[in-house]
Amino acid sequence: MIELGSTNNVRAAQGFVDYIGTKGFVGALRQGEQGHVIIGVAPEHFHQVQPLWQEFQAQPDHPRYADAAWQNGRTDSGLVYSGTKLNLLQRFNQLSLLVKGVSILSILIYALFLLGQFTEIFPLLQFNPAQPLSWLTPSIVHFSALHIIFNVLWWLTLGPAIERQTSKLTLLSVFILGSLVSSWAQYLMVGPNFGGLSGVVYAQVGFCWIYPLLAKTKPMMTKGMIGFLLLWLAFGFTDTFFMPMANWAHLGGLLSGILIAVFMALSGNSKKAT
Repeated sequence: MIELGSTNNVRAAQGFVDYIGTKGFVGALRQGEQGHVIIGVAPEHFHQVQPLWQEFQAQPDHPRYADAAWQNGRTDSGLVYSGTKLNLLQRFNQLSLLVKGVSILSILIYALFLLGQFTEIFPLLQFNPAQPLSWLTPSIVHFSALHIIFNVLWWLTLGPAIERQTSKLTLLSVFILGSLVSSWAQYLMVGPNFGGLSGVVYAQVGFCWIYPLLAKTKPMMTKGMIGFLLLWLAFGFTDTFFMPMANWAHLGGLLSGILIAVFMALSGNSKKAT
């Protein structure tokens, strides 16, 4: 590695390394003196990364660095340091209103269930074919801690990835169509007693899986993540997990996300990630 520069803001430095990684450049951090961290880059990338380093020095707090760190799932560089912390609350505040809103509503409703309000609230949000708004509301209803943790974490992971590579409107479309298709699929095949963001999560998976392949953009999910979630969907239909799962909602959501991905890729309606 060749030394590119140093800073005392380790969190931001890690974001910079993650950021250049999204552009195909290799970087790394090592501990310097007096709380500083040294940024190194591969020799063959040095001249290409220099302009990006100058941009970073001018605006080290730019959201693109936090976004890159969030996308890579980093919360700590592993280095001992002092200085500004980019904590989870700050990262959450940088998310879009849609991503935050769905997460907060889901958590709030589950908290009310825990406080004994299930019988009062669930009938208001339960799927009803005669009430169009209820075709969306089951997505923010969860019945257990594992249920909501699994769904919200995936929503928080894939939602920003979709927004960065396409747009906030795309994520809104994925949420709405994913909710509609997954809810109707589950209702028609099983009945109205279901809930959860997993149908939307699978719509995100379908989009993140197919769109980069068709639009020739960088992947939004690893192959391992896609494989795990597809296996989870398949095993759900076998009752392997011995717990109730909205399998038809998962399948409907996946297909709706794929449909949006195909439409957008074929229409060329995309933007390059910054």
